[in-house]
Amino acid sequence: MSRQIDFSPANGPCDLLVIAGEASGDEHASRLVQDLLHARPECKISALGGDELRRVLGNQVFPLAEHAVVGLMEVLKNYRLFRNLFDSTLEWIEKARPKCVLLVDYPGFNLRLAKALKERGISRKGGGETVVLQYISPQLWAWKPKRRFGMSATLDGLAVIFPFEEECYADVSLPVSFVGHPFSHPSYRPGVRYDKSGAILLLPGSRAQPVSRILPPFLEAFEILIKGGRNIQALLPVSDERIRKLVEPMVRERKTICDQIKIVDRDHDLPARVALMSSGTMSLSCAWAGVPGVIGYRAHPITYMIGKKLVGVPYLGMANLLLPDDPPNPEFLQGRATGSVLAAEIAKILDNPQAGKQAAEISQKLHGLLAKPKERGVVDWLIQEGRLG
Repeated sequence: MSRQIDFSPANGPCDLLVIAGEASGDEHASRLVQDLLHARPECKISALGGDELRRVLGNQVFPLAEHAVVGLMEVLKNYRLFRNLFDSTLEWIEKARPKCVLLVDYPGFNLRLAKALKERGISRKGGGETVVLQYISPQLWAWKPKRRFGMSATLDGLAVIFPFEEECYADVSLPVSFVGHPFSHPSYRPGVRYDKSGAILLLPGSRAQPVSRILPPFLEAFEILIKGGRNIQALLPVSDERIRKLVEPMVRERKTICDQIKIVDRDHDLPARVALMSSGTMSLSCAWAGVPGVIGYRAHPITYMIGKKLVGVPYLGMANLLLPDDPPNPEFLQGRATGSVLAAEIAKILDNPQAGKQAAEISQKLHGLLAKPKERGVVDWLIQEGRLG
């Protein structure tokens, strides 16, 4: 990274620095920042994130969300970039001394930053004045549960988006608040909606590495369905131009079906009869919107081998974890995520006349589970805990 980082707002010192390193975190952070500015328009906010934070703040400097990676091997390949970015961010915070640093998800980068802020005496836990908060917990219930001890030592507060996560921190002194899921925000639109005459959604994710691994079997599954006589179109939403350029040649290679696949922007209101999806935010988004679907996922073999030993939950999809007694989305991982297997599962949904009704019932349950608490939402939490009042 060659350019100097400077997130400084146009006028005066910084009250809040927001750091969001992935597309979903960037989206959630932008909605939070917008609400905060409505409540506290005088608040001076800077950010390190992506297009959504840039849209709200106008002073976005480094597009951290564009460099999001997942998995051990991918992190190692990008080590120098993240090391330079980490050092530059830490240096800026040391000079600017914002009142509060809000770390949004992205624990690999953000929790290391919280530790460094303590070691340098910048954060309150290190004897300084800067409040360090985390919004959206790492998935302790899935793997690395001992991280809670380090988080308690370096963070001043944590806002979680799933109600069961408060219990994960019951044995440490870190103040933890369930503030509702970002999907429960009045302005949230899932970008998809159920339509019994709609298309098949192909949702391989928003990161280049997982997309390159899981989209080929997704395309193969769609091709099998078409060759089997299904009269249906496919929609392939992309998060940005980088992903569009990645998927376009992969679609063109499938000459028998390429004309039946439409690549669209992810923020469209997409009518869908069923979704073929990876395990990330979009799988929960589909369940939230009442769209039935199947999860397929492939990681780097080494990442998967390590993860299989460390991960302690029975499901990858969040809707399945929230509703474990009747998980709504069948899951197929690694070698099981083949075109033929995925096509067969999608066919079951297409042939089920009750699929839409069942998905709507799942949606209603999720809305109830993840609603914002009446007593305190995320903006109230940030103002109070971040000393921004």
